[in-house]
Amino acid sequence: MNDEIRTKEVRLIGAEGEQLGIKPFREAMQMATDANLDLVNVAPTAKPPVCRIMDYGKYRYELQKKDKEARKNQKIIDIKEVRFSATIEEHDFQTKLRNVSKFLTDGDKVKCSVRFRGREITHAQIGKKVLDRVAVEVELLSTIERHPKLEGRSMIMILQPKQQS
Repeated sequence: MNDEIRTKEVRLIGAEGEQLGIKPFREAMQMATDANLDLVNVAPTAKPPVCRIMDYGKYRYELQKKDKEARKNQKIIDIKEVRFSATIEEHDFQTKLRNVSKFLTDGDKVKCSVRFRGREITHAQIGKKVLDRVAVEVELLSTIERHPKLEGRSMIMILQPKQQS
């Protein structure tokens, strides 16, 4: 920017975006100061480097505004975990299922896990039935991102919300 540019000649772009051709650096710098603007090197690797006459402070402000707007519009997806047990009772299952449904409607991914205690691990198919039942109950709200899989003493399944169209 301005006096930090170290080159003899530059391809100059005016304040309105018009091509001004190849100019000596001093002449380009003088044109920028006459317009009360900055000379900014926009393509330093080009031969000769491309410089533009612009208000650099305003340019930076516009970029920050654009970034802020983009951050405001993006949705951060959290992963919520709901733990079931292999021998879960019906009422407890319904309560946890309500939480899964609520998380999915809020747009969050849900990690459903069944924790096996003691000898329950020998009957992993019981835990798989619990997770399959959860998947069937919330199939209108979600798609299965990762099918039930045994990892250590837990069986884990990840559900993601369906895209609203």
